[in-house]
Amino acid sequence: MRLNYLTIFLLLLFTHPLSAEPIGMVTGSKTGTYLQFGKDIAAISKKSGTYVLVSPSKGSIDNIKRMMSRENAAFAIVQSDVLGYLSKSSNPKFRRAAKRLRLIFPFYNEEVHLFARKEIQTLNDLQGKTIVVGPKSSGTNMTAWNILKITGVKPAKRLNLAVNEGIKLVLKNKADAVFVVAGKPRPGFSNLFNTSKKSVQAMLQQVHFVPLNDPSLLTEYERSDLSTQDYSFIQTNVPTIAVKALLVSFDFSSTKSSYYRQRCQQLNGIANAIRQNINTLRLKHHKKWNQVDLNGDMSGWTIDKCSHSVQMKNNKRPVRSNKSGIDYDIACSFDGSC
Repeated sequence: MRLNYLTIFLLLLFTHPLSAEPIGMVTGSKTGTYLQFGKDIAAISKKSGTYVLVSPSKGSIDNIKRMMSRENAAFAIVQSDVLGYLSKSSNPKFRRAAKRLRLIFPFYNEEVHLFARKEIQTLNDLQGKTIVVGPKSSGTNMTAWNILKITGVKPAKRLNLAVNEGIKLVLKNKADAVFVVAGKPRPGFSNLFNTSKKSVQAMLQQVHFVPLNDPSLLTEYERSDLSTQDYSFIQTNVPTIAVKALLVSFDFSSTKSSYYRQRCQQLNGIANAIRQNINTLRLKHHKKWNQVDLNGDMSGWTIDKCSHSVQMKNNKRPVRSNKSGIDYDIACSFDGSC
């Protein structure tokens, strides 16, 4: 029997497994750990039949915005304090998004480094000062905003500059402090203090890491420290706080649309791939996988039902999308436009 082109198209449409339709993941900068983690996840997920399209981003807030948009960005790596930030936001769309965020897995800690002039001895000393808080939409910017909001500290100026530029301004006494969120030890600090340039060495005598030990911060952050083992140039351990890098998605557990069912199935496959290959990830991929505890406590977050349910059956119904491959159901649910 001869089949016409329309018949062949319909057969392919309804028999092609949904796992072949890529699921979008947004991560971080092109040189950062988030992007490499995304590539690692894509590699192990592909072996189990789930295709992940990994994209770089400007950071945690950029990831949330893109997950709320009509882009194929169904899940992401973000900092753990994003939930508190969104909940406190004056933007109603962000507050609605906070209620729909779901935790797939906790990953690893990133310490907050408050690098400042030595006259800045405590966080409260930043009142009325000039600080660098990182580029807009970045995780560092979000964390700096959240810390200042929690503690009630009000600087005179907040400069939305890259952290490396901020470090230079602090060294030149053109800014009082810079927030840097990075897993310790951050190579940039070690390289800076190991310089042989006498002019830079003189500047380094005027700066230090400021302790972050305000009890109010522990409602959203973990207690940590910057130790002499992390940085050989400091004399004593400096108390600080840490955020955790998290793998998150929006809540796709509803079965009201084929789009939701597909995404839920794909997240289930990705989570199972990570669980089954965690030892391989630790041995053969980014070294930060050795710090990952998939069962770590993340109180305050709602666990994603899709990725923590039993193995789901393949759903073969097609997903409504436009010619560019963008699916609209998720965007409708957040901005109320549909």
